Amino acid sequence: MRRKLTIVLVVLFLFVLCVLVFKQKLLLAVGNFLIIKDDLHPVDVIHVIAGEDYRTYYAIQLYQEGYAKFLFFTGGWCEIHKMYHGEHAQQLALANSVPSEAIIFDDSHVTSTYSETLRLKAWMDQSPVPIQSVIVVSDPFHMRRSRWTYRHVLGKKVEILMAPVPFIRTPYQPRWWENWQSKKYVKDEYLKFFYYIARYQLSWGRLREWLVSFDTQ
Repeated sequence: MRRKLTIVLVVLFLFVLCVLVFKQKLLLAVGNFLIIKDDLHPVDVIHVIAGEDYRTYYAIQLYQEGYAKFLFFTGGWCEIHKMYHGEHAQQLALANSVPSEAIIFDDSHVTSTYSETLRLKAWMDQSPVPIQSVIVVSDPFHMRRSRWTYRHVLGKKVEILMAPVPFIRTPYQPRWWENWQSKKYVKDEYLKFFYYIARYQLSWGRLREWLVSFDTQ
């Protein structure tokens, strides 16, 4: 009995030691799983998921570097900033010498990343110019769920490249557990990612109708 207890205590000690030694690597892996950064090449359109202006500025930079023919903005009315995301982004792009013919915005009401992607698809479907490739711009920790969403909505025939805004231009940090904003973002993204899979892939009937009430960015 005493020998078994000793073995249990040794195993427990080694486990705690491993957790302490590899804690930071494990935490980094948790955050890094959410981040997808593709090697970019020129595409048809850059879609900016509505948010703070640094997303728009980064998309404008990518456009100016020759990565797309068009910039597409969505978001609708923002109650926090009292403005329409798309129109506001358009003004920022024009102020930074992006030609008006290269800017498209849709300020239809949206409630989520998923619904913003639907607005992109609606524009793509009626575009006189074939749209076959997209660069998606958003925050680093938003990339995993965003890519899942774009693939789910746009299908396999559309090439999707993920371009997260560099951390240095956001309020977030790779060491997310050391910053309350980053910590909240990572926690929320895991919850939202699992929700998206349940809401848009695994549910049906009344369950899906109930999940609709939880739609969120």
